[in-house]
Amino acid sequence: MAEKMILNVSEEWKDKRIDVFVSQNTDFSRNSVQLLIEEDKISVNDKAVTKSYKMKTGDVLSIIIEEAKDVGIEAEDIPLDIYYEDDDLLVVNKPKGMVVHPANGNESGTLVNALMFHCKDSLSGINGEIRPGIVHRIDKDTSGLLVIAKNDIAHEHLAKQFKEHSINRIYYAIVYGNVKEDSGDVEAPIGRHKTDRKKFCITQTNSKYAFTHYDVVDKLKGFTLIKCKLKTGRTHQIRVHMQSIGHPLAGDPVYGPKNCITELRGQALHAGVLGFIHPGTGQYIEFSSPWPMEFEKFYNKVKL
Repeated sequence: MAEKMILNVSEEWKDKRIDVFVSQNTDFSRNSVQLLIEEDKISVNDKAVTKSYKMKTGDVLSIIIEEAKDVGIEAEDIPLDIYYEDDDLLVVNKPKGMVVHPANGNESGTLVNALMFHCKDSLSGINGEIRPGIVHRIDKDTSGLLVIAKNDIAHEHLAKQFKEHSINRIYYAIVYGNVKEDSGDVEAPIGRHKTDRKKFCITQTNSKYAFTHYDVVDKLKGFTLIKCKLKTGRTHQIRVHMQSIGHPLAGDPVYGPKNCITELRGQALHAGVLGFIHPGTGQYIEFSSPWPMEFEKFYNKVKL
C-alpha cells in the first residue's frame, strides 16, 4: 500500500530545483528523486513536473512512496561469514565461487539468497522494489568484503559514498610477470567488448571512466603480488586494467593466457580492505579479511 508525503515550500527554497529541494528535505538521493519524478510519483500543486522545475514559495509537493514489493527471490539457509552487523548494515566476507545476485543460470546459492534468510525483512527497498541490500558487487570468482544495507537510509548514504569515490577499497591480486614500477596508475575508460558480450575492454565507445592505482607488494617467481586501490568500481576493472598493461591476473580464464592456472579456481583477486563512513554514527569504520586458501597456497608456491 502506498503512502503519501507532503512537503511545503518556504521562501528560502524559492527558485531551487525540485530534485535539490526534495533531496535536502528527505532521505531520498537526487537520483532517487529524479526517478520518482519520471514515474509521476512527485507532483507540485497536484500537477506533474519535470526534474528541472524551479520551486515557488507556497508550492505543495506530494510524494507517493510505494510499499516495497517482493522480487521473488527465495531465502536460503546458507552460512555467511559476517564481520560486522547492526541495525543499519552488515559487512560480509564473500567466498570465491559465490554469485552476489541471482541471474539466469544462477538462481540459487547466491549471496542475496543467503541475505534474504539471515536478514528476513531487514533489507533496503528503494523506489517500490525490494533491493536486497546490495550497494556494490564483486565478481563470482573474486573473494572478499562487501557492505550490505539493511534499510533505505543506510542504502542511500552508502550509495552516495560509492558515487563520490570516498569508500576505501583495497584489493590484493597476483599478476603475471615482473611489474617493474613500485607503483602506478591505470586511467582508461571501460566498456563492453564489441564481439564478446561477457567481456569488457578499454574503449572510447559506450564506456565509463575508470581509475586504478596499484602498488607492488612482493616480487615472485614469474608473478607479482600487488594491491590495488580503486577510485571507480567498473565491472572487471582490475582484471581489464592489469591486462591492458601486460600483467593479467593469475588464474583469470577470461583475460589471462589460454593455459589458465586451474588450481586458483578463478582469478587471484581478493577484496581485502573495506572502509566507509557509517550512515548511522557518522564515524569511519574499516575492515580487513585474510586471503582465501587458494590465494595463500599459490602465493607460497611462487614466492622467491
